[in-house]
Amino acid sequence: MQYQSSAQREQGNLAAADPATPDARSVLTHVGGRRHMTDHETNATNGKHLAPGDKKQGIKLVAPARADERAGEIKFVEMPREKQPRLDVLVLNPPSPDGDLFLRDIARVGRRTRDGIIWPQTALAQIGAVVKEAGYSVDVVDAIGLGMTWEEFERYMYRHKPRYMIIHATAPTLTNDMRTTFLGKSVGTITMAIGTHVTPMSRETLESYPTLDIVVRGEPEMTILDVIQTIDRQVELEKATDTVPVGNPDLTAPWRKLPFPDASYLTTRGRFLGVYPQVIARALRETRGVAFRNEHGEVQINPDRPFIENLDSLPLPLHHMLPWKKYKVPIVGGPYTFVLTSRGCPAGCRYCIKHVTYQASVRHRSPQHVLEEMYMLKEMGMHHIHFEADLFTVKKEFVYDLCNAIIKDGIKLQWSCNSRVDFVDEEELALMKKAGCFMIAWGLESGSEAVLKRARKGTTVKRIEETIHASRKVGIKNWGYFIIGLPGETVETIQQTIALSKRLPLDIALFHIATPYPGTPFYYEAVENGWIQMDRWEDYDMYNHTVLNYPHLSSKDLEYWAKRAAREWSLRPGPIMTFLKAASNRETLGHLWKIGTNHIRWMSGSLTGSGA
Repeated sequence: MQYQSSAQREQGNLAAADPATPDARSVLTHVGGRRHMTDHETNATNGKHLAPGDKKQGIKLVAPARADERAGEIKFVEMPREKQPRLDVLVLNPPSPDGDLFLRDIARVGRRTRDGIIWPQTALAQIGAVVKEAGYSVDVVDAIGLGMTWEEFERYMYRHKPRYMIIHATAPTLTNDMRTTFLGKSVGTITMAIGTHVTPMSRETLESYPTLDIVVRGEPEMTILDVIQTIDRQVELEKATDTVPVGNPDLTAPWRKLPFPDASYLTTRGRFLGVYPQVIARALRETRGVAFRNEHGEVQINPDRPFIENLDSLPLPLHHMLPWKKYKVPIVGGPYTFVLTSRGCPAGCRYCIKHVTYQASVRHRSPQHVLEEMYMLKEMGMHHIHFEADLFTVKKEFVYDLCNAIIKDGIKLQWSCNSRVDFVDEEELALMKKAGCFMIAWGLESGSEAVLKRARKGTTVKRIEETIHASRKVGIKNWGYFIIGLPGETVETIQQTIALSKRLPLDIALFHIATPYPGTPFYYEAVENGWIQMDRWEDYDMYNHTVLNYPHLSSKDLEYWAKRAAREWSLRPGPIMTFLKAASNRETLGHLWKIGTNHIRWMSGSLTGSGA
């Protein structure tokens, strides 16, 4: 078989092999005895059947080879072929928009971080474990943890060409995250998005981003597996190929001119890899927990899928696939990761994203199942973990059983958790400390009784002070989260919050700007009252700015007071000594130095703001 050079191909006239012939992998070109198409044939082809990249003028087309033509009159150009088997499933935490650190978690909201934290992507590793257990090849890629650039991710996609890709999308990085679906389509990937933004905004997301195929709403693990298996069955049922034709199959698309660095994603029939959208639509007609485009191209939102009743039925997450040595948190020497203990919270806080995710029904893993994962992490070399839950202390019996099991087994792992001040007492705190708890993250929110009541926080300033002091008494470090700008906020209530933060024995305090996330009662209240001011979803960043704009407190005012609160709390002897003590540890020195400089740079805006 004779091959043309690239120069010859540039000068030659390409035409596709007849797909009905046995060797449709090759491209026929005009040589000597081939007949030219008539002007009528050429015009008809130019007007109706041009492949992407072909030009209507300047290209002389030739007819497909006739059956009686001699092989010696035809030269062949080999079409590029697949270089390796395709990956079945990619579970992805997308690259950063600008190289900075962003926090993403399927049960939390996303945000940029100035405190140097990298959130472990245990939830993605959990999805990967479910898919792998079902027999699929899978890769879990945490691009944030890896520091993967967009250029590196593009090369990854061209190399692995996953059949399915699940991305975690958040509001502050939405357009950036959807860029992954564009790259996915260039290699024939079926694209899915999960997370707390796309769940309540499924229709809007699918309408805005045509390269996204499916939104997986709510609890993702079993829905994702169902989607993959259902589409695969539909493809098999319809005897559908995994390719979508490009243009007229009787003509050769000039693939060498396509704006991609590697043409190997094309199949041998001149088709793009992928599954027909209509096949996807037919497969998902009755699949619960998804939104997608039906056969008419209209967004269809199916009924929600019931929650997983038994969390022990989930396989252990694929922690080894994560860059776990890169996961850092302040005042902790060495890496850490998340370990799920429960899902759901019965509290009624109006601003909480739990209204979108696992809601009020609480489901626990068994202490034995949690211990099994802890032992696995210990063998990997992990020494610190964070028990991830909507509310770790929601059930006292579980906390006691888990702590007693840890103490009995003698596993030496330091751990942290979250809690509400009204769901724990001093006796329970003492047991937690004995079992290895070194820090608790508290959702304190406000120092104003009026603001707490309106937010339906369900606690009081007095209870906040009692519980935080009790935690310090038993030797547990306290990390306090405050929110500036909840409904009912005034300059006076903000000052009450700052005053409370100074009275409490906190080791770390973070002041977020209130954000009305879609799907929460706070969001609907803000929409009804016209409090939201935004141009795009990326404005939903609780650190740098806010979308809230109250009549009596502007966005600029809220941003000023958040920075001022952080400055007033942190620039005191106690927090400074805590910082310096932690910085004396060689493992945390560089990390804390970066955090300190980031905070100082951010807080400097409070010196020139308004509302003083």
